[in-house]
Amino acid sequence: MKLPGPDHPITVEPHGGEVAVRFAGQVVARSRRALILREASYPPVVYIPLADVEPRFLGPSDHTSHCPYKGDARYWTLVVEDRSAANAMWAYPAPYPAMAAIAGHAAFYPSRVDAIELHPPIG
Repeated sequence: MKLPGPDHPITVEPHGGEVAVRFAGQVVARSRRALILREASYPPVVYIPLADVEPRFLGPSDHTSHCPYKGDARYWTLVVEDRSAANAMWAYPAPYPAMAAIAGHAAFYPSRVDAIELHPPIG
């Protein structure tokens, strides 16, 4: 486990607006409680409460990954009618203590969904 610091900063803040994730003509997630995670030089990542994700669009995935700063992630495949996006959503079920704010939240790969709409946009 690594801790965020000056060499690898990570911040988590409320978005303060609305977020909608669209895939195959459906809104698969919508929230006014989203978080924005900024990590080192990576693009910001939107984390949405799992309660604000439509479970009917989630399919199983055996894929997992590990982040030395956040912990072990699990993934879900988006399924809408005849369209799917493998491993499009991930979450850290038990994030490391320094990243506890993202517990109960999930993120989507922008390249695997049609849109992640933020109102207001983030800079």
